[in-house]
Amino acid sequence: MKDIIFRVALITFGIFLLVYLGLPNVDFPISLPGSLQSDEPADTETPLRRGYYTDMTRAEVMDWYRSQFKWGIVLNYPPENAQILVRDQTKSTFLQEVVHPFRESIYINGFEPKDAQYEININGVHYRQKVIVRFVKSSTWIRLVVGAATLGLTYLLYMEFRKIYTHL
Repeated sequence: MKDIIFRVALITFGIFLLVYLGLPNVDFPISLPGSLQSDEPADTETPLRRGYYTDMTRAEVMDWYRSQFKWGIVLNYPPENAQILVRDQTKSTFLQEVVHPFRESIYINGFEPKDAQYEININGVHYRQKVIVRFVKSSTWIRLVVGAATLGLTYLLYMEFRKIYTHL
């Protein structure tokens, strides 16, 4: 009886997992409202990274990207990790990630200068902060293969544990 319950649960979970993993990637979120998109070479070298100058606060920026991503888990990182996760030689006061587990994610790096020498003035306009957004997408086929392999290995592990515990 336990074996049938496990198999039904695994098949049900497997169907939901594979449907979730098979959904198409979301698109790169649209730009922050009221912001100026950066045309600096480091912000335009890849279509998966964009920079914006904005007067929005950190909370407003994060609310905007959470709403663009519809849902997701928000992770906080130390600002020092921005040079690894977003791009090298970037200044940072906060770094957060909104992630769809096992799928795509978006890193949001913000820099709010506290020192007058780092103030952000573009074309005579003062901005509160510079936000750099890095979008990381994944291949649907790779997600499906990894998901199917995980389900298969889960079933094999269950069968092995069942053999061990029936011989005890």
